[in-house]
Amino acid sequence: METYQVDLSEIALRIRREIVRMVYSAQSGHPGGSLSIADILTVLYFKEMNIDPKNPTDPKRDRLILSKGHASPALYATLAIRGFFPISELSGFRKIDSHLEGHVSREIPGVEVSTGSLGQGLGVGVGMALAGRLDHLDYHIYVILGDGEMEEGNVWESLMAGYKYNLRNLTAILDRNGIQLDGYTRDIMPLHDIHSMVESFGWNVIEIDGHSFSEIESAIEKSKTSERPTFIIANTVKGKGVDFMENNPKYHGSPPESEELYRRAMRQLGEEL
Repeated sequence: METYQVDLSEIALRIRREIVRMVYSAQSGHPGGSLSIADILTVLYFKEMNIDPKNPTDPKRDRLILSKGHASPALYATLAIRGFFPISELSGFRKIDSHLEGHVSREIPGVEVSTGSLGQGLGVGVGMALAGRLDHLDYHIYVILGDGEMEEGNVWESLMAGYKYNLRNLTAILDRNGIQLDGYTRDIMPLHDIHSMVESFGWNVIEIDGHSFSEIESAIEKSKTSERPTFIIANTVKGKGVDFMENNPKYHGSPPESEELYRRAMRQLGEEL
């Protein structure tokens, strides 16, 4: 693993700035759920995961699957800042001559799985975790899910399989921001006591503040030594860091609609334009 020392809070701010810059430039994209996972991705890529941007296909590498593939701006920004490809390429987001599609694609260095059709990422993670066992490779699989995505039956089938095969090298992280495309998850399809529900499927469940670096780090460290697959419920804020986007369903899939709002967002994220 490449040694990398960095200020996590500053990296998370950089990721958030690039997210807003990308969706505003493209005038499309999903800023809300990208901003909510910036801190989680920061800890994974700059602290916890065994990865090397110079060798992105190393068989021994840890793997991350962004099952909520519409949050591509967050992963693209993270990968670029981490050194998988030049940051300048982010300006091509959702443009016809760019490989940075609206949903994550395996064509991009560092992206493990093309996603976008919700509910499939955890199943792929189960398969990768099984492959690691069969190949006698000690890598870890992380899958980031959306809470609206938990409505998909495939997710629950994958939870059953993860327990059946005792996939200790598999960690699911739920971005519990409470909002999906059409509104609040509590109104569309309540998850009720998601902690107890997943625990009843045999998983090790940890609930955290998804914006606390220390809690994220602690949960991931515990997942690495668990005797069962781990499900981390990360309580987050949709649109975190931009006041008019926070907890606002409108910005699930909408960019800032004016230059004034764009400048306001960037100022709040530490950059004067």
